[in-house]
Amino acid sequence: MPAKSTRGKMTLARQTCELIPSHMVPKLARKYKIDARKFSPWSHTTAHIYGQLTHAVGLNDICDGLELNNSGLRAIRGATPPKRNTFSHANRTRDSRMAEGLYWQMVEYLPTVAASFGARRIRSGYLRRFNTAIHAVDSTTIQLVANCMDWAKHRRRKAAAKCHMNLNLHTMLPRYAVVDTAKFHDSKKAWEVCAVLQDGEIAVFDKAYLDFVHLDDLDERGVFWVSRAKDNMQYRTVEKLDTTTHPSVLRDEIIELTGVRTKKRYDKILRLVEAIIEVDGKPVKMRFLTNNFKWSAWTVAELYRARWEIEVFFKEVKQTVQLVDFVGHNKNAVQWQIWTALLTHLLVRFLAHLSRWGHSFTRLFTLIRAGLWHCFDIVPFLTSYGTAGGSFRMLAYPQQAYLPGLGAPDDFPVGQPRRRKPAQRKRYEKIMQDKK
Repeated sequence: MPAKSTRGKMTLARQTCELIPSHMVPKLARKYKIDARKFSPWSHTTAHIYGQLTHAVGLNDICDGLELNNSGLRAIRGATPPKRNTFSHANRTRDSRMAEGLYWQMVEYLPTVAASFGARRIRSGYLRRFNTAIHAVDSTTIQLVANCMDWAKHRRRKAAAKCHMNLNLHTMLPRYAVVDTAKFHDSKKAWEVCAVLQDGEIAVFDKAYLDFVHLDDLDERGVFWVSRAKDNMQYRTVEKLDTTTHPSVLRDEIIELTGVRTKKRYDKILRLVEAIIEVDGKPVKMRFLTNNFKWSAWTVAELYRARWEIEVFFKEVKQTVQLVDFVGHNKNAVQWQIWTALLTHLLVRFLAHLSRWGHSFTRLFTLIRAGLWHCFDIVPFLTSYGTAGGSFRMLAYPQQAYLPGLGAPDDFPVGQPRRRKPAQRKRYEKIMQDKK
């Protein structure tokens, strides 16, 4: 951020949306042949970001909210509020690959603005020594309404979409993601999600992604992996290894599969580690599989435990950004909203990084939502709130409590004299003299 910023005259909504370079959306719109004059692709993107920031529950919420703040919206590179039918038609007909492409371009662009945003962030002692990238692979199910049953049927009377993600645990930035229906098992998407992994990198996933044909492919590509072992896995012990290196390690063995089908799919030796892991404050016995025979047994357990970071990522997107209420029911509209929700999450995380935010992501998101149409320089404002050196306190008024910087009645605390302009002050002093 420049030393002398003029962003204090801009709304928080404008500063957030304009983190996206001005050329990016029009270029993507041309690529996917989206041409609209009245409701531009930029207005479409801005409307979706606004909907996620405000936890809108329907099209009317977004359209009415933007219409009421028309002047503030138009200041965001000329964005215009949509009509309900226009917004619905855009969600239904405009290629959602534009929203997906915008997300990935922003993932690549933001580290160029602040290099430290894409720097190593693993703080766990056992994992610091890994110079290679560690990827957590997982999926999250997004429940949909029954109106989506025609394309997203999940169970008998339910509809759902699923987001499969490959998250780099060093940078906490996604490496790959795919949004599809929830009817396919996770193992069916394992090949696609892990296709970007390179020689020497590490993949960590749960037993839902345990496909031995896929694991054999990872071996051939030089990718190390760690996974939970299935309870019904058939195997025989080839060699028992030392388990005295760490008190929580119960078993460390080299095994080979003996199941009829698994043996055909994976005829190599594996390593089985059994350890006690703390989950929600309670010790839980878990078994892990890996193709690496050099790591310590506890390192294998630590690698799997680091996978929890992707669960936190999904929680922030689904609960804090609230990817719950969908403004459209067809597949294209749902994908538009999922990708723009991920984009909104990325933008807020970037603001947290710039301001060195020290509190929870939820608290930051709430603060941004509260001051969305207020004008202040967002980075210094968040810095004063979110770091140990800043002040984070509520100032009480008889009428209300407010957050400093978001404005207050008469702009002065109770018990202090009113701040008047010079002319007003002279007139006030004259009136008080006449009364005496």
